[in-house]
Amino acid sequence: MFYLLKYYIQMKVLLRNSDLNEALSGFSNVGFVPTMGSLHKGHISLIKKSLNYCNKTVVSIFINPTQFNNKTDYKKYPRNLKKDLKILKKLKVNFVYTPIKNEVYRSKNKIKIHLSKKDKILCAKYRKGHFEGVIDVMCRLTNIVKPEKIFMGEKDFQQLILVKKYIENNFKSKVILCKTIRDKNKLALSSRNLLLKKGDQIKAGKIAKALISFKKKFFKRKITKKLIFTKKNELEKLYGVNIEYLELRNKKNLKLSNRINHSKIFLGYYLKNIRLIDNF
Repeated sequence: MFYLLKYYIQMKVLLRNSDLNEALSGFSNVGFVPTMGSLHKGHISLIKKSLNYCNKTVVSIFINPTQFNNKTDYKKYPRNLKKDLKILKKLKVNFVYTPIKNEVYRSKNKIKIHLSKKDKILCAKYRKGHFEGVIDVMCRLTNIVKPEKIFMGEKDFQQLILVKKYIENNFKSKVILCKTIRDKNKLALSSRNLLLKKGDQIKAGKIAKALISFKKKFFKRKITKKLIFTKKNELEKLYGVNIEYLELRNKKNLKLSNRINHSKIFLGYYLKNIRLIDNF
């Protein structure tokens, strides 16, 4: 008998690896959507894709402590399991995996994760150990769920590229890239947005709109470092934010670029004490 947090019609909520393995036994073409909870429309779009393309879908809710390089950030991360389960039930998700830390980290065998010098850019430059923690937990979760497809959003683009490389080199699973979902003000949806006051959410949306407009304006022109630097200073003064990085990089290899075509503008900044990232 499954050890369940609760049983819902058409949805099983599982806490232990053994119960998940038993539940998935005999099923093929399993889709997996890894989350840290506080679900929003971005997560929902990933889940719907998995439900459409896979025979069974597993959604995990696990706030992974090893990817937080700030203990306060970990404690403040939004949590609302009851609301999340209601959303997942309505979507008719097959399985929800909500493990405790010991279940995920039962095996102490780590895949050796070494970010190369070229990978220590953008968020990796400012969040020491973050991506090592993300890649490690994603490898552990993939090993537990054994999905055919993993659905991840492009908002955390650098994370997506790194995870895709490690997962597809070590497992039979394929990582599926899914578009960023934005609100009506163009702010990329994120669980961290719940930590922002309404006025700050509007301000973050204005920053997103400004960079979307910047990208359109210079689509066919060469982008110099000076132009990026000027835009960074302009945004900081106009919106009172602290920008860690504003860079134009190639979408495939994340090398610095001077052309909008085949590239993305990457942004990491603090709005008051909340760290936000985006790409355009």
